[in-house]
Formats: sequence, structure tokens, C-alpha cells
Amino acid sequence: MTAAAPQGPARREPTPLGPALQGPAPLRIGNASGFYGDRFAAMREMLTGGPLDVLTGDYLAELTMLILGRDRLRHPDAGYARTFLRQLEECLGLAHERGVRIVTNAGGLNPAGLAGAVRELAGRLGVPVRVAHVEGDDLTAAHPGSLAAHAYLGGFGIAACLRAGADVVVTGRVTDAALVTGPAAAHFGWSAHDHDRLAGAVVAGHVLECGTQATGGNHPFFEERPGALRRPGFPLAEVHADGTSVITKHEGTGGYVDIGTVTAQLLYETAGARYAGPDVTARLDTVRLTRDGPDRVRIDGVRGEAPPPTLKVGRNRLGGFRGEVVFVLTGLAIEAKAALVREQMTDALAGSPPAEVRWELVRTDRPDAPTEETAGALLRLVVRDADQDVVGRALTGAAVELALASYPGFHVTAPPGRAAPYGVFEAAYVPQDAVAHTAVLPDGSRVRVPPAPVTAVPGPLPEPEPPAPLPAGPVRRAPLGRIAGARSGDKGGDANVGVWARTEDAWRWLAHELTADRFRDLIPEARDLPVTRHALPQLRALNFVVEGLLGEGAAARARFDPQAKALGEWLRSRHLDIPEVLL
Repeated sequence: MTAAAPQGPARREPTPLGPALQGPAPLRIGNASGFYGDRFAAMREMLTGGPLDVLTGDYLAELTMLILGRDRLRHPDAGYARTFLRQLEECLGLAHERGVRIVTNAGGLNPAGLAGAVRELAGRLGVPVRVAHVEGDDLTAAHPGSLAAHAYLGGFGIAACLRAGADVVVTGRVTDAALVTGPAAAHFGWSAHDHDRLAGAVVAGHVLECGTQATGGNHPFFEERPGALRRPGFPLAEVHADGTSVITKHEGTGGYVDIGTVTAQLLYETAGARYAGPDVTARLDTVRLTRDGPDRVRIDGVRGEAPPPTLKVGRNRLGGFRGEVVFVLTGLAIEAKAALVREQMTDALAGSPPAEVRWELVRTDRPDAPTEETAGALLRLVVRDADQDVVGRALTGAAVELALASYPGFHVTAPPGRAAPYGVFEAAYVPQDAVAHTAVLPDGSRVRVPPAPVTAVPGPLPEPEPPAPLPAGPVRRAPLGRIAGARSGDKGGDANVGVWARTEDAWRWLAHELTADRFRDLIPEARDLPVTRHALPQLRALNFVVEGLLGEGAAARARFDPQAKALGEWLRSRHLDIPEVLL
């Protein structure tokens, strides 16, 4: 006998996303994508797993804009996340039946093109939905040499589309949090002057934007919840009229939501206490997190300030060509073998050296190894140059020709491939009123979205008073991760590492022990780079920004971990003298 399929939530009327809210009910905003390539089934899971008013999808990252830019070079009508359209093909009817509005930045470089494709899909499926889109972010023409240059827009274009009755809103480059601030502003009738409410929605949006990272994904203490992360559910926020929210997930889905998962995501890819955006500057040092029941974390207390007078512009350009080869060094004399092949390659490339040659020796070998693989170390060679032929000669020529003339046991992990283009990300800033932020409504009419009426240049904040230090006592050498969590990421060529303590006593020790200088000691790559420490006492957290660690950005792949995703875990693995009372 075949079991009946679960029916999911019953059909209900859409929540009115108009100028005012009738009644105290919160707006339930879910997330079904944290990046281009996230779980395909997430849209259906979120629509069938429980009640929602709005479903968002974040498909864009700095690297994604470069990928879409290259797509558009080959196909001028491309430039948007095609995955979203395939997801919508099986879920548009579900969203319509359940009265769920969909808001997504999957439009990428071509929001009008994706909006048109959604209308065509809806007509073919016979689903009567109203589609709108937001444009004006594309500044490529004003930045010669850029493959794509796009301003980060705020949420009021989305709000205008929803207020006009749109069921699906497609945007290009907006801030990730705008996918939440836009629906909230439309639903509750917020204006651009409602800084505290907008800041609360920005914080909720920042927690949701990376999908399952808010429900336990990539969490440093995952081993304490065995089995919980086999298939974590996606998050949702219950946003209230005053800007407060509760982060949760659909009942019965995997993963977990607790203060740790929310703290980790709040620290992800942020810097100081002022988190500036086009609509508001949210004060992260005012965020208060409290447990509100199983898998429920309340966010309140968030204060907002006027946004800056400028908008950030992400510029992507082709930086040249890149190639790599990984030599395997096995057994004895690893250092000598590495030195030999480096000398040979240097001689071979002397006539036409690439602009950049980078070597990294990774000692994965161990003495008296029981398998050949564990007896091997990896020597990675990366070359870059503006000339594709120079890179090709270095790898398929010079490297391959050493096969019978170098160190004993010579082999590589894979034959060198063709030189591949790489991208460079750069940030620029333009006045808010220099961008034609436009909402294209379901009836085709165009509404210009004005810039923020009040702006302020964010200034530095004084360092908060540190907590009282722990009394002196015996210490033990142990990894930092025994008492602290960390989450790291990239912003252009910079990296950030947020570190938080799990107890008040651990915070008292961490705030005094983990200075910027100690951070440099623990992370030798940062020793010659500017490192700024920001303290967030209400989160019991420190946020470190390391300038220039990632070179020209993730697309340039300047280091082994090009997006600094594991930098926090490296920091947690480093040993310090930790008070025994904390262990």
C-alpha cells in the first residue's frame, strides 16, 4: 500500500503587503537559497513545510556576479540564475495556492530578463501571478574595463513592487538583507525614517541570507548534535511591526536554531559595530539575543542610524589567466625534492617568466607511513599572467617536461589544464542620488525610488569597556576552540573572523587575551597585514578584519582557502594557555 503524500499547509489568502498591518501577527519570511547552487529542493520544502508569507532566495555573491558576467559575454540574454527558474517551474503553483510572495535577487545582471522569463513560465503553467522587478543597480557603462559593476540597492524598490500587488519580485544586485527589509517595510508601512525598525529587519535579513548557516550548517560545535545536520531545514524569521524578530525553522525539519547559530551568522562577513547599508546603518553592538523556545531565538534591542550618503559598487573585471599544477612528493627528503623542482621550474621559465609565480608546500606526509598516500606531501604551483600563452607554456610545457628529469617518484595530482581566466573584485562608492533605483511594477509602470532622505557618514565608535578579567589561576595548553566558536568569510580582498565565547567567564578571558597582536601570532599569514579588532560585548564576541589576506578577492584564488571559509577553524585549532576553570 502506498502512503499518501504529505499535503502541507492548506490554501490561504495572501498576507496583505500594503501600507499598514491590521492586527499583531508577525510577517513570516523564509529563505530557500543562500547561494547560486544551493539545495534545489529547498523552495518546495519551504513552501510545503509550514506557513509562510514571503519566501526569499539569495543567489548572488561577489564571485557569482563574475560568473554571470562571463555568461552574458557568451549569451547576451543570460546573466541571471537559471536554477531559480527551474525551481519555480515546479513551485510557482504551490506558492500561488498558499498565498506566498516570492522575492529574490536571482535576476543578477538581467532582472528584466528573468522577470520576463517568469511571466512566460506563469503563462505556460496557467498560474495567474503578477511579476515585478527592480533595476538601476547596473553601473557597468560608467566603469570602463569592468565585466560587471553593480551598486548595492536597498529594500524600498522591493517594497514598492509588493505594495503594487506583485506576487513575484525579481531584483539584481541588492544587499542580501534587502530581501527582508523590503517585504517588512511594505507590510508594516515603514518609511525611510524608521531607522530602528529597519535595522532590526536588516539583522534578521543578515541571519537568513546564508540559508542553513542559521540552522546549524557550518557551525563549530556541530559534534554536540550528532545526526542533526544530515539535512538541516532552511530558516525563517517572524518579523514584528517594531522590527524585532524571532529566528526559527519549520517544525520537524533538520538542523537546529540556537543562540550560537544566530551569533555565528551575525558575525559572518561583517566588521565593526556599525553595519552600514543603503537604507540604514544597523548597530550590531545593540543586538540582544534570547532563547524563545525550542529552535527559536528572539532578536531585539537593535538600534539604527541614518545610512551613509554613498552606495557600495561591486566591480568585477578579468584580471588575466591562471593555471596550477600540484606535484606529489613522497617519502624521504621532502624539502630537498621541493627545492629541486622549484629550481628547475625557475630555470625553465627564465626566458619568459609569468607575472606571478606562487609556491605552497603542504606537509601531508608522515614518517613510516602505512600507505603511499599518507607518505606524500603536496607542492602547489600557481602561475598568473595577462598572456594566456605564458601561463600555458609554464604548465603544459615546463612542468610536464620535468616528468623524467626531476626528483624520484615524480608525479602530479592531475595533468595541467588550459590556462583559465580569473576575476578581480574591487569596491567603489557612488553618491546615493547617482543611482536610478527603479521599481518596475506588475503593470509595467516605472517608479523611481528616492535615495535615503537623511544620511550620515559612519564614524568610529569608542572601544567598549572590557569586562573584569578572570582571577589568576592555573592554566592548561589547549585549543581555543574548546571554549570559543568562530565563523569567517571574505569581503573583497579582506577576510573577517568573528570569535565568540559561550559563557560569561570565557568572555572575560577572551576579551583580554585575544588582542589583534595575539591574533597575528596565531595566524602567521596576518603578521604583516593590518588587523582590526572590534568588540561586541552583548554577543560576547570579537570580530577581526584582516586587510589584504585574500589578495584581489575570491575569484583571483590567491590562497589555498580563497574565501577564508576555514580561517576561523584554523584559529580555533591554535593552542593557548587557557585557564583550567574554563576547561
